[in-house]
Amino acid sequence: MPSYGSHSISNQSNNTCCFFEDPILANVLPAILIIIVLLGSIFNGTALWAFLFRVKSWKSSTVYLFNLSVADFFLIICLPFRIDYYLKQKTWIYGDIPCRIMLFVLAMNRAGSIFFLTLVGLDRYFKVVHPHHMVNSFSIKNAIVVACSVWLIAILVTVFILTKDHTGGNIFREAYCDSFIVCPADTYWHDLLFIIEFFLPLCIVLFCSYSIIWKLRQRNMNKDSKIKRAVKCIVLVGVVFFICFLPSQDCRLYFMWCVVYNHCNDCLDTAFYITVCLTYMNSMCNPLVYFFSSPSFSIFYLKIMRCSNQSDSDAVPTITNNLTCNNQQQTQIG
Repeated sequence: MPSYGSHSISNQSNNTCCFFEDPILANVLPAILIIIVLLGSIFNGTALWAFLFRVKSWKSSTVYLFNLSVADFFLIICLPFRIDYYLKQKTWIYGDIPCRIMLFVLAMNRAGSIFFLTLVGLDRYFKVVHPHHMVNSFSIKNAIVVACSVWLIAILVTVFILTKDHTGGNIFREAYCDSFIVCPADTYWHDLLFIIEFFLPLCIVLFCSYSIIWKLRQRNMNKDSKIKRAVKCIVLVGVVFFICFLPSQDCRLYFMWCVVYNHCNDCLDTAFYITVCLTYMNSMCNPLVYFFSSPSFSIFYLKIMRCSNQSDSDAVPTITNNLTCNNQQQTQIG
């Protein structure tokens, strides 16, 4: 069993590596991840079902939201393996290649979620600030090309994970599966990509938020329902950025400091793994973006909640209630 705490070990290349561990992994983290998997499966399963079977007319924003949901679906698939890994005291039993694939998919999900959230923010920005811009008349084919380009970029900035052994090699006796072993031998441009892929989209989202709010104040458009929905959407995107992704960036910056000074700090352990959980929680928060981005999605979710409440409140549901809910759920999203 691994010894707990942050510690440094020299590998075969005589480089000092920091490996982060904490008892909280086995005691708390699996339960948190199980909750994320359960809620994420329900929320994203409902969203994907709506996209595939209830969306009547697709727009460019619909394409971006659908791909955001697909990215979350990949995350939900990988998290059960992560739960098993932590329950086994960070012992990976599935081999090197599955470890690389899992870590790659997790990283790709993170990058994809950030990029597609940024696209959603840009879409709101152009619709409010530049309503006559050609971007607002993007065809579905153009939106699909943009989405494919985003996936390609997400793959390019994370594909390096597939080229490395993350199971500890000859450094550790146990089989690990972590990409958080900090070694000076790691190339610095990977860290640079990791930081750019977050802070550049964050700057774009902040710019879009400021521009939309400034536009509202300038033209007194606060009472327009579409504008209100756009504001709620862009604000929610910013909240997801700050709550889910920013803390992990702070930890990564600390890791870079560890690489420079060959220093491992026990105090970072608990905070670091909490930030990892926050990153995974974006799969639970993104359905809220769907809710505020489209009135049709809002109506769809409200109808599901209404039917669920009717089922809970009636001990013996009547045939009329059942027929009403079934008819409501057949309503397509426009």
